[in-house]
Amino acid sequence: MKKLIKVSIIAATMVTTGLMASDILATVDGKSVSKQDAQNFVKATAPNANYEQLTPEQKNMITNRLVERILFIGAAKKENIQDKAEFKDNLEKVKDELLVSLWMKEQLNNAIVSESEAKEFYETNKAKFNVPAKLQARHILLKDEKDAKDVIAQLKDLKGAELTSKFEELAKSKSTGPTGKNGGKLPPFTKGQMVPEFETAAFALKDGQLTQEPVKTQFGYHVILTEKHIPAAPIEYDNVKDKIMQSLKQKQFQTKLSEVAKELRSKAKIDMKESAKPVSPKAPDSK
Repeated sequence: MKKLIKVSIIAATMVTTGLMASDILATVDGKSVSKQDAQNFVKATAPNANYEQLTPEQKNMITNRLVERILFIGAAKKENIQDKAEFKDNLEKVKDELLVSLWMKEQLNNAIVSESEAKEFYETNKAKFNVPAKLQARHILLKDEKDAKDVIAQLKDLKGAELTSKFEELAKSKSTGPTGKNGGKLPPFTKGQMVPEFETAAFALKDGQLTQEPVKTQFGYHVILTEKHIPAAPIEYDNVKDKIMQSLKQKQFQTKLSEVAKELRSKAKIDMKESAKPVSPKAPDSK
């Protein structure tokens, strides 16, 4: 049904008047295809995309699809599809869905959350707003346990900058993993991002420590150098304010929908054919 609504909206915006010449992409029997039509088409198929950022080939493809849509609409009208019962039934369904969707959108827009409410929520739930602890490490991946032990033997007596330098050298020359070319350096990672065996061994090491035995995983044998434990840190309020306000707004919206549904039910004559309890209404998909 959502697709039907999107198609209806696109079709309704196909014929556009009062446009600047630079906004017109094509005309079909006097009907214009505009950049706004193209943007509507793009957003209906890929919500995060922007028509202006597409390649010339993609823009041309979209313009042609919109031209064809006008031609198909004309062909459908000539065959009197609009007079068929199936068309009329579906049109009414689309109207109802669009009506409810726009009504819900208005209810959400009417929800008001103050910054003081958002700030209070942040202060009350500070534990939820944390960047988790991370680990900065390097590793050398080898296929054979013997090769991994040989690498550890070359590194185990070194410390500090000397250890790091030699580790980078061996990673570049011996590691079979994709990070080898970068001296075995991994992006900082949190618990749960790596395979368990690797994660357990890496987090158990102190800053600047090297594994004394190869760590076996499904990928092979790892030699791990833990460079730095990065502790968990709070996320500043300004960085999460918008998300908090939107979350509180959604919560307020859901509460209002439940109250409105309850009030409307109390005034309506409802005959349930099967035993069922009323359920709280859900907000439409924000995407």
